[in-house]
Amino acid sequence: MSLSSIVLEDIYVMKASVKWIENVRFEAESESGHKIAIDGPPSAGGENKGVRPMELVLLGVGGCTSFDVVSILQKSRQKVTDCVAQIDAERADETPAVFTRIHFHFVVSGVDLKEKLVKRAIDLSSEKYCSASIMLGKAGVEITHSFEIVEG
Repeated sequence: MSLSSIVLEDIYVMKASVKWIENVRFEAESESGHKIAIDGPPSAGGENKGVRPMELVLLGVGGCTSFDVVSILQKSRQKVTDCVAQIDAERADETPAVFTRIHFHFVVSGVDLKEKLVKRAIDLSSEKYCSASIMLGKAGVEITHSFEIVEG
């Protein structure tokens, strides 16, 4: 099956597929052709052979904001050598167990990085560019950020 995206009058339509494999295991395929195994814990009938769906949401938002931060820093001519987003999330106790709080702690490594520009990159991602975190924020998730700079 070929997946593709289309643009309709300034509306970007994204496509993906999720195929049931067995029990509570699925194979997800992005429009770019990448596949991910999704599974549940044994307590839910799974075999722990893939990421959980909510883990996938967390990984997606982490990837989105990390992409922005690195890209913005590179455009600001900062010599970034590494960027790790450490993510802590809390979920509601009741069903649906939605995220209620997500904290991103960025560990940004590089040569002569300017603290002001690292903060600006994180702020721009969270306020303007990261579709995933902005969407979750609009849904009521409290999203916070912190960072540290490592020389080298």
